[in-house]
Amino acid sequence: MTRPATVRVVLADDERMVRTALRAILSAEPDLEVVGEAATGAEAVSVVRDLRPDVVLMDVRMPEIDGIRATE
Repeated sequence: MTRPATVRVVLADDERMVRTALRAILSAEPDLEVVGEAATGAEAVSVVRDLRPDVVLMDVRMPEIDGIRATE
């Protein structure tokens, strides 16, 4: 049997508790792997450039660069 592909995820939210909760929820899924986290929009851009995840869960309101600008 072929294993399903693992989806690599980055979490971007300025609230540590939110990132921790999302990591716990996503880590329970065998086909999801949280590969990085970011606490600001600028940090999110850098982490995503470095790690090249499949999916980014991005908060809209974050310091430095908001989630919408960071996504652009």
